[in-house]
Amino acid sequence: MSLKRGLYECPDPACWRAVLNVYGDAITAKGMKQKNLIALDRWYQEELPGSVTGRKEKYLTREELVKLMEWKLARGKFRPRLQQLVATNSSETVEVCTKRSFQLLPDTAAAITELSKLKAVGPATASAILAAGAPEVAAFMADEAVGSIPGLSPIQYTLKHYLLYLDRIRGCAQKLSEADPEKTWTPHCVEKCLWAWAVAEKLNLPLLKTLYAEDEKVISNGAADTQPRKKQRRR
Repeated sequence: MSLKRGLYECPDPACWRAVLNVYGDAITAKGMKQKNLIALDRWYQEELPGSVTGRKEKYLTREELVKLMEWKLARGKFRPRLQQLVATNSSETVEVCTKRSFQLLPDTAAAITELSKLKAVGPATASAILAAGAPEVAAFMADEAVGSIPGLSPIQYTLKHYLLYLDRIRGCAQKLSEADPEKTWTPHCVEKCLWAWAVAEKLNLPLLKTLYAEDEKVISNGAADTQPRKKQRRR
């Protein structure tokens, strides 16, 4: 593995799995300062996908959209105006619009455009909706994940920027899946790893010390193997 240039540049799936396994630790650490984040994230990552995919046709209810916005704001910057505005969407409008967006996949651009018709829903929130119901196609546009990918900063909350981000995420997921016989990596999994890595760096979580130590050990061993051996002196 090699973490010198960050997780995104690391080709080792074992390293990515290690980060994914401590995603919950990163949420817990961040949840110390963000009220309800831990419960909201568990709902978004575990309960909501089951509800959406368990329906005859995928869609979100108005209540689920409002809660999804609460989750998104708890993970990032809290904007009460957005929370109020998203609640003004009618139940019928939310169900029809979200259902149509899932039907438009795998045309992600068309799906995002459809979801953007809802009040308070831009590309970032739309990506969260799609990632909940189609994690194999979409990734949430989290600031931390976008910022972890070279060339995508400063972040722009536009469809064009999201598609650039998603293309890089999908490419990463494909490479990891090809190299990892144990797991099929989805865009959403990759996004979760990048988010956890960025949060771990910011909060200086023990995960980083462990991975960096292992990385240095591998590099040191590799360097030792490439050093020419001294010839033994003849007696």
